[in-house]
Amino acid sequence: MEENTNFGAPAENRDPAPQNLTDSHDSAPQSAHDTAPFANEPQTYKAKLRQTKGNPAAIILASIACVCSIAALITSIYTYHKGTTPITFNSEQDGNAISFTEGSIAEVASRVSPAVVSIVVETKTKNSAMDYYSYLFGGGSQSQTSQAAGTGMIVTADGYVLTNKHVAEDATKITVVMDDGTSYDDVKLVGVDPLNDVAFIKINNVSNLPTVSLGNSKSLTVGQQVVAIGNALGQFQNTVTEGVISGTGRSITATADGYTAYETLSDMIQTDAAINSGNSGGPLINAAGEVIGINTAVSDSGNGLGFAIPISSVKGMLKSILSSGTASRAYIGVNYITLTPDVAKQFELNVTSGAYVYSKSGNPVISGSPAAKAGLKNGDIITAVNGVKVGQAGTVTSLIGEYAPGDTVQLTLLRDGQETSVNVTLDAYPSSTING
Repeated sequence: MEENTNFGAPAENRDPAPQNLTDSHDSAPQSAHDTAPFANEPQTYKAKLRQTKGNPAAIILASIACVCSIAALITSIYTYHKGTTPITFNSEQDGNAISFTEGSIAEVASRVSPAVVSIVVETKTKNSAMDYYSYLFGGGSQSQTSQAAGTGMIVTADGYVLTNKHVAEDATKITVVMDDGTSYDDVKLVGVDPLNDVAFIKINNVSNLPTVSLGNSKSLTVGQQVVAIGNALGQFQNTVTEGVISGTGRSITATADGYTAYETLSDMIQTDAAINSGNSGGPLINAAGEVIGINTAVSDSGNGLGFAIPISSVKGMLKSILSSGTASRAYIGVNYITLTPDVAKQFELNVTSGAYVYSKSGNPVISGSPAAKAGLKNGDIITAVNGVKVGQAGTVTSLIGEYAPGDTVQLTLLRDGQETSVNVTLDAYPSSTING
């Protein structure tokens, strides 16, 4: 059982039969949430971050970031017409109800691929051995420059790109390579999500770029067909693979080779669509051509175990960008535990789903937070956000992620056995904004 200690980051959903799997990141992950010793621990997919250098044949497929040259990225070109709207959050018809037909995968891939980009980053790392000799004999600190590659998707016609935080966060230089080979070097990091592996970068001084259409990740079904597009192995740009959604609400623990830190990502979409090294930040797409996930992780020990962040959980930050040019993450400010039948039994509760406002020590409602201002209390159970039930559709954190700071949402609560509701005006999570 996990307890959130991160201003509204969720406890993890429960899954049976633990097993060791792998996720990938190419910068040192953040620390994970505190855990409490409850029975029936959730299934945790353990992940390692690796950067692969040199011969492509030596690339380890379990990692999502890979080192490569820029020239190796420009390999495939698709045709596409420019989008006329900066971003589409949802279509009138739920695209998850549509199935692929003969030839439709090729049509969807050709329609979406021009808005999928390769991201090449340069990072500087200290050379410990050289620093030691510099200390002995004098001289400045030594550093090494390395390259890594990932994937992103254009979400506004004026150049905002959605990707993974681990792809871009520590970059000293970012280059974006379009599907037609056009390369942009005037790129900056705009913001990162402090509660998820999500980042936004901006290509400056551009217009009329092709954009992706965003779907609804709250209505996904296991067995639903999907397509993944990404910069496979860091050199095969916009590679297309297909598969199905194998599960939802997964929890993974991401670690990095050479690091002891780790982070926990929840509400992940599990898919057997091949997600290779270099695919980090690329789209997972439904049969309507809508993005329903951000490809993020892959197992290094099991076949067909890839993971994507639900797209609905980042729409609030996109809304913030569109309205203010700043990527801010909304939050309510509570510590909570995601309820399951086992957890409910442990706490002697009469409900088996929702978010139990609870902390092992201290007040679970953060002082001065939106939740505190709205009157949330220790022991409240949040059962719905704007009428969407907490549980299969996502944790509270994911559901709040659909909204921007300043938005007001209605939380449905169980308090002392009685159902009630409160309106909460969301605020910006501290440090979610870099610039913009």
